[in-house]
Amino acid sequence: MKLRNETLWKKGLKNNQDPYGAATYQYAVTWADLMEAHMAAGEELKDVAKSTSHEADIEGITGFMYGCAVQILAEVWQYGEELRRWHNLATQMGDEGEKANASGGTLNPALVVIGGPKVTNDQ
Repeated sequence: MKLRNETLWKKGLKNNQDPYGAATYQYAVTWADLMEAHMAAGEELKDVAKSTSHEADIEGITGFMYGCAVQILAEVWQYGEELRRWHNLATQMGDEGEKANASGGTLNPALVVIGGPKVTNDQ
């Protein structure tokens, strides 16, 4: 994985030795390595990010772990900003991805919707 912030990567690894955090970091590096391999073959990140995210998931990560991995890679990986922007647009349900891209944020894909639009008999 081509790092642009090795210090932050090492700090994160050191601070996440528990099984959940370590698995998140392992997923992040595996996913980045897979994307880099495809990009080295001439493919674009936007075309391989989704498929490689599934391929990298060998331990059964959660949606929250996926979101953390995106944020980790956004901060430390050479292609992290491109991944963050892709993720926000791929995850959005309205225009919140565009807003997150403008602000520098990362959407959390681990959402639970309780309820929903009220449905009446005339709908």
